[in-house]
Amino acid sequence: MSQNTENTENSEVVVLGGGYGGVKAANRLARRAGVSVTLVNPRPDFVERIRLHQLVTGSDDAVEDFGEVLGGNVRLVVDTATLIAPAERRVHLAGGSTLAYDHLVYAVGSGASAPGVPGAAEFAHAVADLDGARRLRSALADTPATAPVIVVGAGLTGVETAAELAEAGRCVTLVCGGVLGSAADAEDVLQETWLRWTDVDLAQVRDRRAYLVRITTRQALNRLRTLKRRKETYVGPWLPEPLLTAPDVAEDAELAESLSLALALRPAVGADKVLRYMAGSLGKAGGTLTGEATTGIGNPGLVLRLDGGIDGVLAARVEDGRVTRIYYVRNPEKLTRVESETVLAGR
Repeated sequence: MSQNTENTENSEVVVLGGGYGGVKAANRLARRAGVSVTLVNPRPDFVERIRLHQLVTGSDDAVEDFGEVLGGNVRLVVDTATLIAPAERRVHLAGGSTLAYDHLVYAVGSGASAPGVPGAAEFAHAVADLDGARRLRSALADTPATAPVIVVGAGLTGVETAAELAEAGRCVTLVCGGVLGSAADAEDVLQETWLRWTDVDLAQVRDRRAYLVRITTRQALNRLRTLKRRKETYVGPWLPEPLLTAPDVAEDAELAESLSLALALRPAVGADKVLRYMAGSLGKAGGTLTGEATTGIGNPGLVLRLDGGIDGVLAARVEDGRVTRIYYVRNPEKLTRVESETVLAGR
């Protein structure tokens, strides 16, 4: 903020930019006695950037009249600043006029950088600003509803956009890196998604794939927020990653592949046979593996113990006498609950 300290009785404040920061600054300054505030913005409407993903599908227009967000004592000038002359304490506008100021607030906001991926600027659409979101909405309106849509980037905007498109019935693929931080976090998202999916009345779902994508992206977004809060509130020292003492990921993948191949060559028929086969195969991972039959997890299953401690829960979904799905849960938090339930059941 630049200022003129000579005039403190009646200050003229000019705010350049009518985004979230500019509107908040203008409203707060206008509450002060002896302060006149003028806000300059190139659009006559306030753009809600956090709702641009909703504009893409038409569930929200992402704009509000400035009369709804600005205080009554803030003057709005719809124009664009072309020059700031600090010696004159004036702002020159594209329309030809100038504004005198004692204090100047520069709040024009941020913009998206040019895409670094070859071809993105020519063939992709951005959701970083109002014009980009409107162009994408127009392009989608001219595209068949069955055409696949790829969203690149799984930050908050990417995840929200993918979720909106999926909810609208689009076939969406979300391309991202290690956005959730680790494989364990991704597994948690998938487990929570499955738990919610099993409670859904599928007869009421018009497009199962789109609905499942929406659930998954919402869970991923919730996980992102949880991880962010943990990083912000943790005050202790960050410890190094633990050294691997058990079989590594490659060995787990090899075991999973061998199980899939074995089941394909010699299918096991019946819930009991499948569970016994899986428990025996998992025993190849090393250590002493024992199993306890359980139905406390909603489906027939086994609580698998490796060297006395719970290693995981193997559950099977049985439909018409056939095993249609097999789930293996290894989330430590969920296993803690299974441990307590098992002890109570034993008593």
